[in-house]
Amino acid sequence: MPLNLLKIYNQLLDFGAFNEPRRRQSLMGVFDRDFTNNPNLSFKGKQVTPTPANGVIEMATLFTHLTTEIVDLKTRRREFELQRSLRLHWVRFHIDERKHDNMMVFTVKEPEGFRTYIYDKDEKYVVVLEPLRDGNSYYLLTAYHIMGKDAQRDKFAKKYKRKLDVVL
Repeated sequence: MPLNLLKIYNQLLDFGAFNEPRRRQSLMGVFDRDFTNNPNLSFKGKQVTPTPANGVIEMATLFTHLTTEIVDLKTRRREFELQRSLRLHWVRFHIDERKHDNMMVFTVKEPEGFRTYIYDKDEKYVVVLEPLRDGNSYYLLTAYHIMGKDAQRDKFAKKYKRKLDVVL
């Protein structure tokens, strides 16, 4: 388990032989290091925080968004998603802007509001932030590996064409 704390970008976390509680414990170790115990997480000099639920910042909600996917749109039921979880430690790497080549960083007006995307074209990996109205912070919404049809049709190139002139 502690071995996952040593993994770096673009290695994948290793928990294939773990049962569910050990896998969760390993993922929580990485999550706590990168988010819970990191009050200075920032992107472009602006504070990054989890999206609050009912006005309360819930780290458990962020953990869920970074390690599961919606499997039922009606009920919003989520299940463990291997590809997101294997790359959990990549989120902070990208927010910290440690990679510069083959990256697309842009803000787009979406139906839900503004979204700032950090897209790694080499690894087909995206981090989604919501810039706040105060202009000094972001909510971290989610991050995931682009697979299947989405990877083939390069939906982020289409979003990039609609980008704002500045990253909010």
